[in-house]
Amino acid sequence: MPNSSLPDTMRAVIANEPGGPEQLIIEQRPIPSPKDEEVLIKIAYAGVNRPDCIQRSGGYPPPPGAPDIFGLEVSGEIVALGKAVSKWAIGDKVTALVAGGGYADYCCADQGSLLPIPKGLDMHEAAALPETFFTVWSNVFQRAGLQSGETFLVHGGSSGIGTTAIQLAKAFGAKVLTTAGSDEKCRICEQLGADLAINYRNQDWVSEVRSWTGKKGANVILDMVGGDYISKNYVAAATEGRIVSIAFLQGGVTEADFRRLMMKRLVHTGSTLRARSTGFKAQIASELFEKVWPLLEGGSIKPLIHETFSLEDAAKAHALMESSQHIGKIMLKIS
Repeated sequence: MPNSSLPDTMRAVIANEPGGPEQLIIEQRPIPSPKDEEVLIKIAYAGVNRPDCIQRSGGYPPPPGAPDIFGLEVSGEIVALGKAVSKWAIGDKVTALVAGGGYADYCCADQGSLLPIPKGLDMHEAAALPETFFTVWSNVFQRAGLQSGETFLVHGGSSGIGTTAIQLAKAFGAKVLTTAGSDEKCRICEQLGADLAINYRNQDWVSEVRSWTGKKGANVILDMVGGDYISKNYVAAATEGRIVSIAFLQGGVTEADFRRLMMKRLVHTGSTLRARSTGFKAQIASELFEKVWPLLEGGSIKPLIHETFSLEDAAKAHALMESSQHIGKIMLKIS
């Protein structure tokens, strides 16, 4: 339960009805009480992610039991504990993946989805980690099984997911290809470690991938675009390639020649993270702490933050996200 030194209410960003960024408003809400396995976090920063915008527009409702308050990742200080919490203490500085509630002064998080702030990073940077790092680790490394020496293609390389995927894939020994929407974005992707960055606005990315790989194709493809990229991925993939779909910015309905999937023995899979069990998320957190947190603390990888807004300017943050003019993460400063 929240302790007696905490206020009774807090600021929280919600949307009264589906629509554009202008639908976001700040409302006073009671401070939530942590369940047995949860902690209460006084939030310092929250990340803004594409699923937040989809939720605001009415296309991605919170899973059962999650708050209608926006926000899927936070950093801050633990100020109260559920009675079954054993791994954490009041005063611990943490970053957390949450199913909702991050655009607020306080938020509850399951103890298994928490991670300590990596040494050398501040609260601002730490809040930029959970959503993209959990997503990339679970899809690229767990689900698709990317191995050292393989060729990895990520679409949208300048996004939060993309900049994370480039760095992690490179750190674990893959050859990294990416697509992005401008020469500047391509240059940033190359600085982050991409071996080839393709400007999809003036280059045929399928031909570029096949040419760079000697017509072998990419072993693993991470796709957030959908639409006609689905069929094009089948052409760009290597024999025995693995394709993971995690979003459909150009739509989830298309035509594809499934003979390529058969002839190349492709695996095409997909996932969402938000509604997965706390145990599943805890397993990802454990692997990230063991295998990725040392890289963050050593400085070989780092979140790329484009711009930070106040909580009152959450609508501006959403507008920037939907403009696709950003490179890296968009953040909210809470306290």
